[in-house]
Amino acid sequence: MIGKPATAVLYSLLKDGEKRPVEEIITDFSSKIPRSLHLGICSALVILLEDTPKFLKPAERLVAFALLHHVYSSPQSSTNPYLSLLVNAASNEKAESFEKSFILHLLGGAKEVLKLSAADYINRFDPSSQSFPSLDQLQKQQFLDKNRTDLSKCFFKDSAIINVIPDPEFDFQPGVKPRVGSGDREETVTGLLQSAGFEGLYPHWTRPCPPRLPVLEGELVWVNPDNTHEPLWDLGMCADTSRGAAVRDLIVKALKGPLAPAQQEKVLLELTSDPKLVYHCGLTPKKLPELVENNPLIAVEVLIKLMNSPEISEYFTVLVNMDMSLHSMEVVNRLTTAVELPTEFVHMYITNCISSCENIKDKYMQNRLVRLVCVFLQSLIRNKIINVQDLFIEVQAFCIEFSRIREAAGLFRLLKTLE
Repeated sequence: MIGKPATAVLYSLLKDGEKRPVEEIITDFSSKIPRSLHLGICSALVILLEDTPKFLKPAERLVAFALLHHVYSSPQSSTNPYLSLLVNAASNEKAESFEKSFILHLLGGAKEVLKLSAADYINRFDPSSQSFPSLDQLQKQQFLDKNRTDLSKCFFKDSAIINVIPDPEFDFQPGVKPRVGSGDREETVTGLLQSAGFEGLYPHWTRPCPPRLPVLEGELVWVNPDNTHEPLWDLGMCADTSRGAAVRDLIVKALKGPLAPAQQEKVLLELTSDPKLVYHCGLTPKKLPELVENNPLIAVEVLIKLMNSPEISEYFTVLVNMDMSLHSMEVVNRLTTAVELPTEFVHMYITNCISSCENIKDKYMQNRLVRLVCVFLQSLIRNKIINVQDLFIEVQAFCIEFSRIREAAGLFRLLKTLE
């Protein structure tokens, strides 16, 4: 349904085809009528453009076709839902030649015709200067599927009766105000614009109500249960969950900064007394680096409790790829003495530590990290956490590269004793 203000504007724009350029009318249409009303307006224009009855004057029809083409214009013309209607109108043998020519100009993207008023275009039209392609040719030119259904067609259109009926008293006479039946033409057209649409008069497709399923014996026993059915109790209902909530709150704080000794001890105590709390503390692999840097001892305890989790490999992947630091090495070193870590994880972590030392530019920070890595590797070797032969060449090259540092020289001597 279209409101009266929009109807009045649309009808005045259609009448302006007698005196104003079509492009100005299109501009006014876009600025004065909101996009939310475009579908209803276009559906009404489709009804008014039907061959019988012809409610619109020739100039008004050209303006209506221009609006249908413009409203859904886009870089891909084939996306216009009224393209089939325009193509069929341009190839209609019963239509006026100037009307078909005007539509062909619209489909071809010619903007020169829009600079004229619709009346001027009709007056200047020369039938001998225009050739009209067939319907098949137009469909190929517009990349239009022959079986396409657009907004001007309804699914049951062949079974429906159009909701606009021809009036035998309708007539255009020069110098006489046109009338439709007992009313003015303007009132009739504006009325159609407000109410016309794609609805039409369609047959009702009756569907029988689905049959009810048969009631099985004993199916309604739960409506009035007897003493033979015992209720099932949820033993976890009303259980005290404050402990888990407290751990979650402390973990959130642990991600942002170091916890106080009392808080840290509480988290460790709760995780020790109930290992399953680790699955509900809110720590995800993505948040692990923050916990490692701020509270490495808690990170170690959490990872130990997660060793049997199917997601432990994700935590290891994050740990091995995070920036090397004293806390990350502390976490890995404590884990190696507490649980059995995957060999490939330990080797990858050592390789990343060596690579980090080699790539750092700041000499002071480089020396500091090299010392940390050397102490870390000596601890792993002495505790027999790793088989040094697997990384012997890589570690030896590392020691030679940084032989100026005392800890690297000490690690090199340790390697020589193991040969």
